Amino acid sequence: MSNLSAFMRANVQQIENHKYVASPRIRGEDGKPVEWEICCISADEYARIRSSCIRQVPVPGKKNQFATQVDTYAFQTKVCARCTVFPDLNDAALQNDWGVVKPEELLGKLLIGGEFDDYVTEVFQHNGFKTDDELVEEAKN
Repeated sequence: MSNLSAFMRANVQQIENHKYVASPRIRGEDGKPVEWEICCISADEYARIRSSCIRQVPVPGKKNQFATQVDTYAFQTKVCARCTVFPDLNDAALQNDWGVVKPEELLGKLLIGGEFDDYVTEVFQHNGFKTDDELVEEAKN
């Protein structure tokens, strides 16, 4: 019989939150770019978010047939919003200031296109996903 104590919650290493400058345009009182704080989510929560972004789309030329499709932008935005500890994207005053009602909408307003793509990469890497370069390097070995 194997030793299962390594899998007990108290023995599993916790992942620390990660700091990242998502936008050099957002500066603090000291004039320096403000660091955002990113946390990890469980595989269960990740799956729930993914499921909420799946939609049925008609198959062209096939009557009454549908295929499932993930709305990639909605999925990435929801995961990133959920993993953002700071700034608090759920803050009502901040949402009101930007004219939005959901944290993922606020994220889409705060960041410009390239910043958003870089933030998505950072959040997903912190949650254990590998970059294309890492996958290529693994394939070579």
